[in-house]
Amino acid sequence: MNKQPLFILCICFILGIFLQDIFPVNGNVIVGIIILSVILLLTTFYRSYLISRIKPLLLMVSFFGIGICFHYFQQFNQDAEGSKKEDFIVFKISKKLNSTEKYKKYEALVKEGEEYKNALIYLPKASKELNFENYYKSQAFRYDVKEPQYDFQFNYAKYLHRKKIHSQFYLNGEILSKNRSDLSLTEKIQQKRLEVLQKINQSNLSPKTQEFLKGIILADRTEIDSETLQDFNKSGLVHFLAISGTHIVVIFGLFYLILMKVLPLQFRKYAIISSLIFIWLFAAFIGFGNSVVRSCIMLTVYFIYVLLQRKQDLLHSLALSAFIILIFDSEQLFDVGFQLSFLAVLGIFWLNQPILHYLPKTDTYFKKLIFNTVSISLSAQLATLPLVLFYFHQFSLISIAANFIIVPFSEVIIVFSFVMTALLAFDLDLSFINTVYDFIVQILLDVIHWFAGVDMLFSENIPMNIFEVVCLFTGVYLLRFLILKCNAKNSARLIMCLLGFLIIRTGFNMYENTRDEVLVHDFYKRKVFSVKKGNLVCFWVDEKADKQKVKQFIINPYCSSRRVKAIDVKTIPDNVQKIVYDNKIYVIK
Repeated sequence: MNKQPLFILCICFILGIFLQDIFPVNGNVIVGIIILSVILLLTTFYRSYLISRIKPLLLMVSFFGIGICFHYFQQFNQDAEGSKKEDFIVFKISKKLNSTEKYKKYEALVKEGEEYKNALIYLPKASKELNFENYYKSQAFRYDVKEPQYDFQFNYAKYLHRKKIHSQFYLNGEILSKNRSDLSLTEKIQQKRLEVLQKINQSNLSPKTQEFLKGIILADRTEIDSETLQDFNKSGLVHFLAISGTHIVVIFGLFYLILMKVLPLQFRKYAIISSLIFIWLFAAFIGFGNSVVRSCIMLTVYFIYVLLQRKQDLLHSLALSAFIILIFDSEQLFDVGFQLSFLAVLGIFWLNQPILHYLPKTDTYFKKLIFNTVSISLSAQLATLPLVLFYFHQFSLISIAANFIIVPFSEVIIVFSFVMTALLAFDLDLSFINTVYDFIVQILLDVIHWFAGVDMLFSENIPMNIFEVVCLFTGVYLLRFLILKCNAKNSARLIMCLLGFLIIRTGFNMYENTRDEVLVHDFYKRKVFSVKKGNLVCFWVDEKADKQKVKQFIINPYCSSRRVKAIDVKTIPDNVQKIVYDNKIYVIK
């Protein structure tokens, strides 16, 4: 507590949020928690020998209670009654989301009575793009998202609940528009961003390059094709496509370098302040995405330490950033991107220097760049691996090599992409530069596609539960001590941790392999039937169902949850009601 008080208090605050989310308490208990937390917090200012001894404990309990209270007041309570199933709605868009095969998708504010409530809007893909300058009116069908049928399925209803989404609407009529005169500053900025995106679409860049440019600089991946996105996912380079800390640091560095070239050295602090203002303006322009805000806050906190001439402390910066984000929106804690980004920073703090110690000493800038990239990438990947396996149940060893090769050149790609976006935004569509950029991006996409195609190093349906995740995180924690000092004690501790992991994993595998299960899965208007016997499962899929989506949303999640080793998938006509399997007759209801 004496060394990292802010970080420890942040952990207590986070634990309070988790407790309130898992075991929610009512208003009367919250009042008691508020009173107790305030009393404990004020007690820490009282000077006495006893208080000074237990002051750390009082602060930890106080911030734990504060976390509970903050999450209670920010939890979204959906109204019991919504609008009619089919009716005319009036709405304005607030964000463009990823399109599906059939629909364009927007986050919007739908008028209900005198209020506007968050909702998702779906409209046919052939429809004209919506913008922020209009109100819209159309006939729509409201679709209520149901809770998942089984425990292994993604809880989309809870996901929308955390984002405070009120409902979903499918537009099925003519879309009428009316010009708005009440645009807020945020909406004006969003409209300008939309206009820049349209200029990129109108450029002579190839379609894939256009989508790459919009994703890497303007945080717009709404129209990127599924094949390219799958390549980034399988190669472990999806962080390169999304706006993250790397992008913000590179853009900050570019602006700072330009200012230092034109300003005298004594104006260095003004260059830092101007660069920080610029990245926040950039964040506002691309829509204040969660990962962008996290990166901007961490970078700002870090350079505030620099400007105040205080020793930079990564954990202090990390904890302060987490506090700022969670105070405004505690639901961010359950965002996968939030968890992975903060774990990556923790991994770099915990493992980067020990790993660097084993790499050759650097005597040139190029060697320093390469070795730092290797150590930082390895540290971040080791720290996030347990959570990646827990959420996505897949991993490719090729991602390690892909990061080592691609990441060192990321600065050049990001800077070039930023310059390209600026040129197109100011209507400077230069054919030669466009050709060069298109050529470089196509080579990059081809290399990433090659990495993604190495299937022999790709594993999916990897089972992982919370107990196994805890064991793996303990192993990552102990790994630092073994790297720093490889002796019998540190080796034994890590080996015992890994043995504990294997025992837990074997126990869950044996439990699942003794279970037999028969399920009927609802998939849109189709049925998927499955019979599990031990570690084998057989699926019967309607011949008219989308096989790829069935695999993605039913077969793979089921196999990773039930730790299945062998899968058999059969296609059946849509009118079949009975199935014979292993000398038994099963009725599909």
